[in-house]
Amino acid sequence: MAGMVERKKRRSDRAGRPRMRSPGRPTVAQREDLQRFWAAIACGRASEDAALVADVSPAVGTRWFRNSGGMPPVTMAPLSGRFLSFAEREELALLRAGAHGVREIARRLARAPSTISRELRRNAATRGGDLQYRATTAQWHADRRSLRPKTAKLAQHEPLRRYVQDRLAGSVTGADGRPVGGPVDPSRRWSGRRHGRRQHRRWATAWSPEQIARRLHIDFPDDASMRVSHEAIYRALYVQGRGALRRELTACLRTGRVLRVPRARSRRSGKHFVTDDVRLSARPAEVAHRVIPGHWEGDLILGLGSSAIGTLVERATRFTVLLHLPPMPERGIARTRNSPALAGHGADAVRGAIASTIALLPTHLRRSLTWDQGTEMAQHVQLRLDTGLPVFFCDPHSPWQRGTNENTNGLLRQYFPKGTDLSLHSVNELAAVAAALNSRPRKTLGWKTPAEVMNYHLSSQETTGVATTP
Repeated sequence: MAGMVERKKRRSDRAGRPRMRSPGRPTVAQREDLQRFWAAIACGRASEDAALVADVSPAVGTRWFRNSGGMPPVTMAPLSGRFLSFAEREELALLRAGAHGVREIARRLARAPSTISRELRRNAATRGGDLQYRATTAQWHADRRSLRPKTAKLAQHEPLRRYVQDRLAGSVTGADGRPVGGPVDPSRRWSGRRHGRRQHRRWATAWSPEQIARRLHIDFPDDASMRVSHEAIYRALYVQGRGALRRELTACLRTGRVLRVPRARSRRSGKHFVTDDVRLSARPAEVAHRVIPGHWEGDLILGLGSSAIGTLVERATRFTVLLHLPPMPERGIARTRNSPALAGHGADAVRGAIASTIALLPTHLRRSLTWDQGTEMAQHVQLRLDTGLPVFFCDPHSPWQRGTNENTNGLLRQYFPKGTDLSLHSVNELAAVAAALNSRPRKTLGWKTPAEVMNYHLSSQETTGVATTP
């Protein structure tokens, strides 16, 4: 009896693999699931949406993306026909449970009997001493065995790694050769997040990975070992566990990102509230000719402490109107999720400022408004219902489509420099600055002022009921 128990426990030795300590439970998803996840990421989907494509939870998808630094850790090439797929392993498990023999299973799967026999032996579940075949466990063993413990080139090549680190995070030196560290607080440490716009960053040589990779050919023309691609440098920075470059060195990249943003995600069409009927292509053709007044361009200029001033410029007359956007009082307000921004330039505040200002104009001077795709215009539908002013949005990263407004914002920086607190200016002060701009003669207006041209259109409408060109 004891011998039978001993033989039963030793049947797992037939698996054909050495004894191993338990590596834990099988992974959440298989290789095919990871490939579907990263293919969805490459198409520009968010981590949560890509997780649904891979049939895993959104939390798992977010964890996959962050642990991999935004870069796919698996090859996206399809599985070679030499190896069994997960679907084939599922069918094999069903046939095995139905007491089919090895040759019958091989015939149905169009595989060699030796392939089936080896699969049943090597990838079987051996817990408890028996050889039990389960598709998920078999796929887990196959994926674990396919991993290659290949050491990254930057990890094993000390001179190459030192060269990359020196060009990426080397010190900035002055004319005397002494390092200049820049205005950095020594108590501040790398927090794993991108540095803010108005915060100091560590000064470094900050060569881009592509610059480093290309320069190697010039500095070491005869040393073929001193070669590395820029993608290998990015992977060494972003993917955890590579053991080559410290993750903290991502702060020396120009973007300062700790996660690499997929190219398709950065090229997404824009904000969710921008539909096809409010894009620039749907704007009336008369706007481009600058003949008929009443078509406006708008934007925000930002200052210190998240302060802002709204700007509206009429395209035909270059008439400028400034919107007062004071900070909202913080006392007595419980800041909740999706509530109005306390900075004063949230969607509610901007909509109210535009509505109260544009309502003072006659109807023929409220024909359209062109804005960029900032979230401050998320309530453009309500603005149109309140004022009858249709709003159109420029394409992402295309400021030249609002050239008049961009030029005016540059003129306004003479009065409201960058890095200053714009909330200190009152309504009267903004009106005085707008009056100063509107009283300047413009070459494009035949050296007339925007105020004179606007008054001409207003008087023409009152007299004839139809606006004409001055």
